[in-house]
Amino acid sequence: MPDGARASLFIHALTGLHPGSGTALGVVDLPVQRERHTGWPLIPASSIKGVLRAAMKRKYNDDGQLWAVFGPDTDNAAEHAGALALTDARILAFPVRSLKGVFAWVTCPAVLARFCRDRGLVGEQPLPAVPTVPTGKVLCPKGSPLLIENTALILEEFDFDYEGDPGPWPEVLARAVDAATGDRMCTHLAILSDDDFGHFVQHATEVVARIGLDAKTKTVKNGALFYEEVLPAETLFHALVMAEPSRRTGTPMPAEDVLTWVRQSELDVVQIGADETIGRGICRLTWADGGAR
Repeated sequence: MPDGARASLFIHALTGLHPGSGTALGVVDLPVQRERHTGWPLIPASSIKGVLRAAMKRKYNDDGQLWAVFGPDTDNAAEHAGALALTDARILAFPVRSLKGVFAWVTCPAVLARFCRDRGLVGEQPLPAVPTVPTGKVLCPKGSPLLIENTALILEEFDFDYEGDPGPWPEVLARAVDAATGDRMCTHLAILSDDDFGHFVQHATEVVARIGLDAKTKTVKNGALFYEEVLPAETLFHALVMAEPSRRTGTPMPAEDVLTWVRQSELDVVQIGADETIGRGICRLTWADGGAR
């Protein structure tokens, strides 16, 4: 990675989220974007950067710092590159319906291992050891409202045998969300095997029918029925944010100032993805340095 300032950005979906892929798969006309090799959902870095740029432009208009951080507009794109870079936002915890406790945030060892690696890149002190979870088993906090007689947990139509406590991981992930949500995550986090987690992120999303009605007949217009995949509210993502010194002539900004300028913009709730006018994609942003929130 290039030298410069780095931070973590956590994205917590407060409403259903559709980071669209633009490619129909099977009966779903508008699926969400996914990693090719895992099938796990993601939010493209271009979408996140575009949202941040648009929000900052509304606040600062044509301020020189805006162009230094994000790069010039399209007509002047050849002048210099921006000083801010982001990765795709990758899944960290996914909400799944539970027979008890309403829903659980599920994650898995592969997700946690990648999270540890990414946090190490921003200077995080060593995180807890990543546990091993057999298929069909679950780790969740002792006394969790999710547990049935402290021996099992039922997610959707699948039952999982209680394997033990996940250690400090619920508290670690709780730092990625607001305080009220964090309190709930401390009791409702469940760590599954990689395969079990993969099943839920593939098959436990929402598929919503969307229609357009004829104004006179109030029936569906020809060709106006389609199916859209939506990630459920409470989904949690993680991205890396990296800054380098400004390349804009006349607007000197060290890498640390670039990152600070974005973080201190008071952007805490933004809209990401499609369907803004029907309330989808409302997300809370939480920033974290290495070892600190």
